Amino acid sequence: MKTPVLVSACLLGMKTRHDGTDAKSMEAIEALAGRVVIAFCPEQSGGLATPRKSATIVSGDGNDVLEGKATVSDISGADVTANFIRGAEHALVAARLAGATEAFLKEKSPSCGVNLIYSGKTIVQGCGVTAALLEKNGIKTTAF
Repeated sequence: MKTPVLVSACLLGMKTRHDGTDAKSMEAIEALAGRVVIAFCPEQSGGLATPRKSATIVSGDGNDVLEGKATVSDISGADVTANFIRGAEHALVAARLAGATEAFLKEKSPSCGVNLIYSGKTIVQGCGVTAALLEKNGIKTTAF
């Protein structure tokens, strides 16, 4: 049997995105065939409700947030950095408990983006907070 994989819950059709919708990806679901799936939403786990105000990383990416060089703010300007870090930490714990060595994550998310994230209303190169923490801890991230 293949090793478990942590998966952004929204990719599986769960309505966990900030606006209460999903980002169901048949490509991700097909790639998960035969795998043990751990569905996870770091923003919910970090204490944010669904629906919630959309958020972006300010002045950097997820690595910068983890290093204290950047913050995460929602569209009203509220600082939600602690929620994003807590959610990333919970995702890492879930992956470790399950024995996952890989994560399938929602691209462009300030939590789960692997290569691209929103910064304001612009898509920029960089990773989200959860993606950064998982990669720092040896968990391979794949964008969907």
